[in-house]
Amino acid sequence: MQQVIWKNLNKDEQEKCLRRPVFANDKNLSEAVADILDNVLQNGDEAVKDYTLQFDGASLDGLRVDQEEGALDPEICAAIDTAYKNIYTFHEKQGFQEYELETMAGINCQRIVRPLEAVGLYVPGGTAPLVSTTLMLGVPAQIAQCKNKFLCTPCNKDGEINPYILYAAKLCGISDVFRVGGAQAIGAMAFGTDTIPKCDKILGPGNSYVTEAKMQVSKNAFGAAIDMPAGPSEVCVVADETSNPAFVAADLLSQAEHGTDSQVLLLVPSLEVADRVRSEIEVQLESLSRQDIAKAALQNSTAIIYDDMKQALSVVNRYAPEHLIFSFEGAEQYLDDIQNAGSIFLGGYTPESAGDYASGTNHALPTYGYAKAYSGLSVEAFQKTMTVQSITKTGLDNIGDTVEILATLEGLDAHARAISIRKEAA
Repeated sequence: MQQVIWKNLNKDEQEKCLRRPVFANDKNLSEAVADILDNVLQNGDEAVKDYTLQFDGASLDGLRVDQEEGALDPEICAAIDTAYKNIYTFHEKQGFQEYELETMAGINCQRIVRPLEAVGLYVPGGTAPLVSTTLMLGVPAQIAQCKNKFLCTPCNKDGEINPYILYAAKLCGISDVFRVGGAQAIGAMAFGTDTIPKCDKILGPGNSYVTEAKMQVSKNAFGAAIDMPAGPSEVCVVADETSNPAFVAADLLSQAEHGTDSQVLLLVPSLEVADRVRSEIEVQLESLSRQDIAKAALQNSTAIIYDDMKQALSVVNRYAPEHLIFSFEGAEQYLDDIQNAGSIFLGGYTPESAGDYASGTNHALPTYGYAKAYSGLSVEAFQKTMTVQSITKTGLDNIGDTVEILATLEGLDAHARAISIRKEAA
């Protein structure tokens, strides 16, 4: 992890310091994903099977997963049940609200809410079976009452899916699970194949290939809508002199172990604090089963020395992190100053991993700085709204002149005539 003093950097150096590492291969990535999507669009299941063999080493006869989970550990199931309950409780308060009102006498307007009919849920699983993501996607889809929920997740070399993903899927009312991952899974859900139905919207995080695939299918006339750009994981930890360096190091490593393209950012008030955290990282790394992945991710990471909290908050808002941790007490006072972050964690005893699994908030969050414009996943992502209006003769009299004047101003005579012809008939 490199160390920099923020005030000593010029604007270009600051920009480079906050740049996500995956952008370096953007052109090659885009072309590779485009080729995969085109093949899936043209050849459907066969293309998906070919890519599964190529990328996952699994030769598949069929893509659909048998929903029988097999023997399960009761303790693990109980943990999944607890996480499910907390996530459901938090998300149950969400969702678009219907309302109806009279804007003028005789003019009634309302908004009605409908669930999306077919949603594609992507659960990463290349280097770790993300049971938690199954809950983060499945629970809000369940609350929204989406009729058709289709889940894609990578299989192992034997074509098997982690049984606890299937257990979580069943809790969320998901019966259609497919053993497919990567950009090919996004293409299959966007375009539809003989086995995997076409979805109206695709939701869920993934690596840079999955994120690029989502972006491309969202712009394809045959594709599908998406939730957000949610790619490789990232965290920004803000610490001060009172922060526990072991806690900070653990939070940084919990993101670094996600993947080699993950990024962690540390903001500290001094080189001394940065050194204490770095020493803790070195100690904790040795006991991690995924230390090679974490070490690679740390190569893309930086410790930034800030002058004061105002400067630190400015860096945070500029970076717009997926996860933002204030690893010290009293951080609530800075909450109003945060404009750009996917999810915020306050205090030394609030690890990001709690939000990843079971506190109740959603862990499907915008990355790449898209937290400046996107929100984390919620029930609203699985809903749409429609507006309805009804106008009486009295209402037409009240609003008619206004519409005719504005339509004439824009040179749209037929729009004006749609009003005048009714006024004449009345």
